[in-house]
Amino acid sequence: MTPEQHNAAAASLIDAEKAGRQIGLLSLQYPDIDMNDAYAIQSALAAQKLAEGRKVVGWKIGLTSKAMQYALNIDIPDSGVLFDDMVFPHGGTVPAGRFIQPRIEAEIAFVMKAPLSGSAITREDVIAATDYVAPSLEILDTRILRADPASGQARNVFDTISDNAANAGLVLGPQKHAIDACDLRWVGAIVSRNGEVEETGLGAGVLNDPVESVVWLARRMQTYGQQIEAGQVILSGSFIRPVECPSGTHIHADFGAFGSVACNFA
Repeated sequence: MTPEQHNAAAASLIDAEKAGRQIGLLSLQYPDIDMNDAYAIQSALAAQKLAEGRKVVGWKIGLTSKAMQYALNIDIPDSGVLFDDMVFPHGGTVPAGRFIQPRIEAEIAFVMKAPLSGSAITREDVIAATDYVAPSLEILDTRILRADPASGQARNVFDTISDNAANAGLVLGPQKHAIDACDLRWVGAIVSRNGEVEETGLGAGVLNDPVESVVWLARRMQTYGQQIEAGQVILSGSFIRPVECPSGTHIHADFGAFGSVACNFA
């Protein structure tokens, strides 16, 4: 793909978000798209959002579970950018029509106190750079159809990465914990939708340890000339399947002693 095509694809995704409609698969429109193209489209999308006045507040990591990697035939995670207009308060309500097909995932969030980047980053570096960890929800949405109506071809990882890793929002729980206060592999959540349990999972589902997810992100960002900044939020990856959130949905994630986080969809 050319830089002009990267910018055009990014503009179509932003237009789709604003209009509340989905576009066709970029992997069909651009059959030769690869991983570098997908991240170039995501970067072009981010640049356009920054030009509109948005600010970067963090990063999300996706495809950290084996189940999701198998589903998309990929063996590495992906990542996306968190912007300031994506942050919703704990217990707050997402306005009707804000998203196209919202879903949520439960995750452990890292809030950083120091910058982090480099191909040699270790888990010790991540631990030293983390201010605290907290329960969180990631709100997912997609501006690309899940499948092409004519051929039935499903969107692939290049579509997802281009679409900012299906990123749409985040909700942080109020509890803050030192990163070494507990074994994050054993931090789990019971996720309920309208009072009924939908999903459960453990932090170990995220690359066997959510800290390793942040290690992966820091190393990947160095490849693209980026870095994690102090004060940014890192969503380390989901350990549950996505839960659909149609209008009228109340979501509550009970992380036990780690805390809880909730949101509503008008």
